[in-house]
Amino acid sequence: MTDEVLIVAALVFVVACLGLVLYLQHRINQLSLNMDELTERLKDCHEQQVSFKRELQELRSGTIGVGRRVLAFENKLQKQDAKIDETHLQDPQAKLYSRAMKMVGLGADVEELIQECELPKAEAELLLRLHGKA
Repeated sequence: MTDEVLIVAALVFVVACLGLVLYLQHRINQLSLNMDELTERLKDCHEQQVSFKRELQELRSGTIGVGRRVLAFENKLQKQDAKIDETHLQDPQAKLYSRAMKMVGLGADVEELIQECELPKAEAELLLRLHGKA
């Protein structure tokens, strides 16, 4: 009877081992599928990363181009401002009107504008209306 018990125990052990082998094989298959899925996801992420890098490089290039254009426009604007300032300095009429507007700001009346700035009465009145204190 001990031989029979040993055979049954061995048989139970073999069946248990076979069950364990089948279970482990099933787990290996699941892990393999998971690994394939993760590999595919990693590949997609890498492709997205490459795409994002390319887009970022394009944005950087565009930003540099825009920055250069802005600097060029700023230079042109500075030159135009300098020309305008130079024109104002050379135009005696502009100086008179500038002085007249300052006088209006200080409270001068029509007669003072006519005498000090040699403006016609209509222009003096117009300056007072436009720039006078309300």
